[in-house]
Amino acid sequence: MGGIYKAYDVRGVYNKDWNKEDAYKIGFFLPGLLKAGKIAVGRDVRKSSDEVFENLTRGMTDAGCDVYDIGLAETPMVYFSTVKYDMDGSVSITASHNPPEYNGLKVSKKLAVPVGYDNGLDQLEKMVKTGSIKPAAKRGSVKKLDIRNDYITHLKSFAQNIKPLKVVIDTANGMGGLVIPHLLEELGFNVVKLFAELDGTFPNHLPDPLKEENLVVLKQTVIKEKADLGIAIDGDADRVMFIDENGQYISADLIIPLMGLLLLKKGKGHVLYDVRSSRSVAEEVAKLGGKPYMWKVGHAYMKLKLRELDGLYGGELAGHYYFRDNFYTDSAAVALMCVLSTLSQDNRKISQIISSIRKYHFSGEINYKVNNKDEIINKLKAKYSDGTIIDIDGVRVEFPDYWFCVRGSNTEPLLRLVVEAKTKELMDKKVKELAEIIGAGEAAAGH
Repeated sequence: MGGIYKAYDVRGVYNKDWNKEDAYKIGFFLPGLLKAGKIAVGRDVRKSSDEVFENLTRGMTDAGCDVYDIGLAETPMVYFSTVKYDMDGSVSITASHNPPEYNGLKVSKKLAVPVGYDNGLDQLEKMVKTGSIKPAAKRGSVKKLDIRNDYITHLKSFAQNIKPLKVVIDTANGMGGLVIPHLLEELGFNVVKLFAELDGTFPNHLPDPLKEENLVVLKQTVIKEKADLGIAIDGDADRVMFIDENGQYISADLIIPLMGLLLLKKGKGHVLYDVRSSRSVAEEVAKLGGKPYMWKVGHAYMKLKLRELDGLYGGELAGHYYFRDNFYTDSAAVALMCVLSTLSQDNRKISQIISSIRKYHFSGEINYKVNNKDEIINKLKAKYSDGTIIDIDGVRVEFPDYWFCVRGSNTEPLLRLVVEAKTKELMDKKVKELAEIIGAGEAAAGH
């Protein structure tokens, strides 16, 4: 199947890497893997999503499982339905931020516990390849489930002492346009909407807010409209990135301590951040009374660790934010409620809050195409062995005046480098030095 079973989900070009027969087989074997009698299924607006849904759920019902169809949905709505309605598991049919020809499946167990390659997708892959299909004597059924009102009530519970700020929101014709802009208007915000119509061809730009070219119109509109905040949602609305009132991109890791101004007033506890995050994150979270905890990149890993620690919340450089009060799952809308509540209760502009958090010079992620990821990482560990080595995910090496992180992509032949230093000169010097060791052409720079 062309390697569609990834670290965190099933994903690939539809009708090339996988097709409706594969969707049926996955549907048939999934209830057995999850020990599930009832599974919630939601889908994004991609052109192939209806066909995937039809075949996936035919497989599930042939296996004797009941399907609860929540219709078009953000991925966080699927997580919500899993817990709220006591499902044995769930599937979000989505390829998130990928181009329109892709599609995929994000799978969760009971209580919205993620299923990644390490804890189930590997077994599913084997079952699909080698298992025999014998439909159950009693087929399951497909039932419609309307969750919208319950979901909106849940999101509103995160909004506190809201002021009518002016915001620009770009949902990139993805699932973020389904609920979030209407919720903001209902809460009294002055909302300027960009590309809010649901369209799985993504005619304006790809729903990937990590790429600078996808934020151009949002930045321009924030300045033109004199807005307090710009908001960019990814394709399935589990990630959100922010633009300040000056049209400047905000590194997503710095939003973690910003939310701490609100969330750490209510309660203390562990706050997760990934290995690529600025030192400022841990320092500021600790100042606010939280317990910063570094962990590996990826929603499947972060959710499981937050649950294990019973942590308060956490976040990643890629714009995923996780919350104990949201079933330890990620949600663009919940993160947005927390950021807007923080801004409503703080007299400063968001740029002022961020500049009080940001203490260092940060390169953002820089990608290098390589064919020997592990070999390079081991070489770096040896060369920089006089630093403090953290190897929970690739390698992060800490020195007093700087640190760097190099980790391999889970899906592509890429090494991803991040450098942070006390001065810009030192940061630039170390980026150059490390690039020479990695010894490959630069593929693309991040923020």
